[in-house]
Amino acid sequence: MGKEYKKIMLGMKLPGGARVQSVTVEVPEPGPGQVLLKMKAASLCGSDLKYIYYEHTDKTGGARYDNVIAGHEPSGQVVDVGEGVLDFKEGDRVLVYHIQGCGYCDECRKGFFINCQNPERRAYGWQRDGALAEYMVADVSTCIHLPDFLTYEDGAMVSCGFGTAYQGLLRADVSGDDRVLVMGLGPVGQAAVMLAKGLGAEVIGVDISEERMAMAEKIGCDAVYQGDESVIEKIMAYTGGKGVEVAVDCSGSSVGRHRCLEAAAMWGRVVFLGEQGTVTFEPSPLLLHKNLTLHGSWVTSMANMEKLVHFLARKKIHPNEIITHRFALKDTEEAYRVFATGKTGKVCVNMEME
Repeated sequence: MGKEYKKIMLGMKLPGGARVQSVTVEVPEPGPGQVLLKMKAASLCGSDLKYIYYEHTDKTGGARYDNVIAGHEPSGQVVDVGEGVLDFKEGDRVLVYHIQGCGYCDECRKGFFINCQNPERRAYGWQRDGALAEYMVADVSTCIHLPDFLTYEDGAMVSCGFGTAYQGLLRADVSGDDRVLVMGLGPVGQAAVMLAKGLGAEVIGVDISEERMAMAEKIGCDAVYQGDESVIEKIMAYTGGKGVEVAVDCSGSSVGRHRCLEAAAMWGRVVFLGEQGTVTFEPSPLLLHKNLTLHGSWVTSMANMEKLVHFLARKKIHPNEIITHRFALKDTEEAYRVFATGKTGKVCVNMEME
């Protein structure tokens, strides 16, 4: 303790009603097993937009919001360490898994803090202070060393979006043998495109936004189609009438989910990643008779996130390639306003822009 850094800091809260509240608070001190991070980058997530930027809801597990500093995609540099911290030191570059679980349940022992059902579970930016501030305290159990190749912006994007996409591709066991359909090319869909390409797959992207379709082409999507009534016909023509080995829905829409089942080849694998919405389908022709495997997937584990950062470094993939808008911390309200248009790639608050 006793390091030299600011004692008062700027932070941002999401009070609801499509507003961002700027607050000035004391810089927190790290307790046992914790580090204090000087925040470098915090990217915005669609979950924040849906569940707490507009109104605070409880439609998914743990969606409670406790009037804390917002932001659950953190990346920063250690400036102080608490008692008992051995594997992180001042100056280390880190990214942070965005959930702190109880630590003792079956899911926490697997590293899937996201699935913790106990009262101790707290998400950064939802039930405990998060990334949209000058400093943030993080438990070392949620911290991962950031490889030299990756920037702080890259690290912030791994913390949720890229980790979520990666877990979905792991569920489907994606490899270079596969043609992968990514339905919905928002930030998680863009991440799925980049990672599937990194895994050697041929990738088809579908969206209704021309801006997001153009970005998918830019990051290497092999084919990109407008999500209209003819899209299944185009996908089948592209695949020689067979369909795709893997279909990943990132849209969260009933139409997108249904089309993934339609486009999947015999013995194909389908992954539902997109939140909210519903889907109704006939199991016999779309699932049973095609012998499909249908996966649900929600975020990732600490171990898989650490595996992901090394994969990105080895494959020379920069997640920040899909950032379309950057803002200083003081301009977080404008960042959310732009993100809410639905026409952006990833939006990032970069604290080094101050």
